[in-house]
Amino acid sequence: MHRNVYKWFAVILLSFLLFSCGDTASIRSGNWKINYDPESKGVHIEKEGKRIYENVYASYKLSGKLITTRDYTNKEVERETVEDLFGKGSVLRLTFKGAGLPTLIQSFYVYPGKDYILTDFTLEDQMEISSNYMAPVTIDRMSPVLEKGDNRALFIPFDNDKWIRYQSHPLTFDKLTSYEATAIFNNQTRKGLVIGSVEHDSWKTAIDIGKSDHSNPATLVCYGGAADTLTRDVKPHGALKGTRIKSPKILLGYFDDWRIGLETYAKANATIAPPKTWEKGIPFGWNSWGVLQFNLTYGKALEVSDFFKNKLQNNHFADSDNTVMIGLDSGWNRFTEEELKSFVDHCKANGQKAGIYWTPFTDWGKNPERVISDAPDYQFKDVYLYANEQPQELDGAYAIDPTHPAIEQQMKKISDLFHRAGFEYVKMDFMTHGAMEADKWYRPEIQTGIQAYNYGMKLLDKYFGDMYINLSISPVFPAHYAQSRRIACDAWNKIKDTEYTMNASSYGWWQNYVYKYNDADHIVLQQATEGENRARITSSIITGIFITGDDFSAGGSQEGKEKAEKFLTNPEINAVATGRAFRPVEGNGEFSESQFVRQEEDGTFYFALFNYSEQEVKTTISLDRIGLDAKKEYQMKELWSGKNVPVKESFDIAIPAKDVLLFKYKNN
Repeated sequence: MHRNVYKWFAVILLSFLLFSCGDTASIRSGNWKINYDPESKGVHIEKEGKRIYENVYASYKLSGKLITTRDYTNKEVERETVEDLFGKGSVLRLTFKGAGLPTLIQSFYVYPGKDYILTDFTLEDQMEISSNYMAPVTIDRMSPVLEKGDNRALFIPFDNDKWIRYQSHPLTFDKLTSYEATAIFNNQTRKGLVIGSVEHDSWKTAIDIGKSDHSNPATLVCYGGAADTLTRDVKPHGALKGTRIKSPKILLGYFDDWRIGLETYAKANATIAPPKTWEKGIPFGWNSWGVLQFNLTYGKALEVSDFFKNKLQNNHFADSDNTVMIGLDSGWNRFTEEELKSFVDHCKANGQKAGIYWTPFTDWGKNPERVISDAPDYQFKDVYLYANEQPQELDGAYAIDPTHPAIEQQMKKISDLFHRAGFEYVKMDFMTHGAMEADKWYRPEIQTGIQAYNYGMKLLDKYFGDMYINLSISPVFPAHYAQSRRIACDAWNKIKDTEYTMNASSYGWWQNYVYKYNDADHIVLQQATEGENRARITSSIITGIFITGDDFSAGGSQEGKEKAEKFLTNPEINAVATGRAFRPVEGNGEFSESQFVRQEEDGTFYFALFNYSEQEVKTTISLDRIGLDAKKEYQMKELWSGKNVPVKESFDIAIPAKDVLLFKYKNN
């Protein structure tokens, strides 16, 4: 009886929330209202009575022609409840039909209590459809959402190759393209929009933002089908084909704090594709590509392992399992299998895990006639990703088709070798090669670069999934095949390396929610000032995993060894390295942000201030701005110097040239 009453009540309530009047259809849920306007043939999206997105319509390309929902003559409306990975919610579906056009079904998903909605659309027909451009969100005139002031839009790169940089742009551009996601926000109030794709199975997604009036952007298009120099492509995006094809699902949000918005966006991605788990400690350790690079030898690798055992592991440099990772990078293939096994055994005897390196989607020899040693039935010309019938070269290597059976054979043999030797950690590099668009792929069902990349990454998980996988040069998404990813490209020892790393952490820290950890790359200490050493170490521990890179072999730099013993053994500094990324305080840096915070569940508060310049910088810090109560007085400890600093409301601070300050407050 009670159950039936509840069902009737739910039906009555839904009829109030979802209603249609004439040709107008609306849906209300929580703070959101979505309304189809028959005059403009677009969808208005409101939050708490404020119009956030205006006249949203879908568009796609068919036989080279742009088609929009406005080109259709007939529309039907359905309103449904939904229960999916995001919870219980409501869906407004608009079905568009027109002579000579595929049926277009546009959906808007709303979930009570969330600061975003989701939208996508499908195309259906009895005949095969082919499209390489599907835009769930097309807006010809943006609503004036942001207050006047320091308004910004983020450029987020597709991958981390070629030392590309994130950028916070004032709204003075004619056009800005960001990849997979962006935030458009007022830096003073922090209120803003977050837009981005939460599905990464078929499409490379981009957001085009049109010319601004300094306060708000004019136009916005979020589409699947991006392929250009920044996605490392020379061909157009591959076309999805079938009697039913689907766009990427897009998140449209409005947040009181754009930083929380990007973290929420990341968590929405993780709802669909949860991060790859890792139950052991956050990686602390070493990688040979810092200083040794191609000078790596078997003997030197053993000496590095011994240095960590004798000088660092017993002095606070170790993960929560009291171990470190010693990683061989490029050049390990000069070792014999017996030497690889002996190296691993040596590491294990020293209480360490051994790491190794591979580039599964590249041919560095660039010799098409060469036989693939791990798949001798094939030559390399059989496995290249061709564009316009030519091999595609990126970063000095030819790109390889991840779907070719020779690549699976190669993965199996390399994986067997790594497992026989006993390696537990693998760095996978130059992954973007596997996501490039191509003339075709070996497997005919593969239609786009991202589909091919997903295919290859599933194989990678099959053969290497029991190891810790760290991606180096790779797309941001898909993210669920590896525990961590390099947040930027290579970085070494100087303040410019710290600034470059922190540029990516400034506007990409939120990736900590789609990967288990971010990776700030190896830390090199030699041939840099002590301030640069402190800054570089801090850039790592507030970003993610903690990997060093000096030559700690017997013949290595004495300076690097002494600095390692001095700077890598501070227990309070090392305790900060939990893998949880710090959040930027501001979002308007000319190059990178300089202030970062993290608050723990127990109330412990961390605050990092960088000075990337050649001169001392003096600044005034507002407690309220960094997230503390300005009415309280705090005793903060600067962890590098050990000095205690009382602060209240605001305080003046001087950061030495090319240096960092790292404060901790713990409520006792």
